[in-house]
Amino acid sequence: MGRSESGKTTLKQALSGEKINYYKTQYIHYEDVLIDTPGEYAQTHHLGYALALYSYEADVVGLLVAATESYTLFPPNITCMVNRDVIGIVTKINEPKANPPLAELWLRNAGCKDIFFVDSVTGEGVDGILEYLNRPKVKGKR
Repeated sequence: MGRSESGKTTLKQALSGEKINYYKTQYIHYEDVLIDTPGEYAQTHHLGYALALYSYEADVVGLLVAATESYTLFPPNITCMVNRDVIGIVTKINEPKANPPLAELWLRNAGCKDIFFVDSVTGEGVDGILEYLNRPKVKGKR
């Protein structure tokens, strides 16, 4: 989950080993084991309720913040609203105006304990997310 142009679809393609091909996500996509959501769902109050419902379809929820963003959508301690693992993902880490430490701070304030730094175009950091997702669950936790 993240705002428009935060890199959700590109990350989905990188995690799936697909060729990066930009397209605007218009509706919730269920593909294999990933759920891709439109940014407008996170940016619009009434559509945000749908994200809450879809989070129960997932084992792990990823909050995405691009390192190039000038603000965050995620309020402090938002992760307590979901009874799933919630990870933070900082995208666009190699962009010229990227500020990964600021994006990390926002995700930590939101409640994310595990945070991954990713450049989906080069593949940097993608393996770390895949390793996390493939870890066996132990006593209700990853």
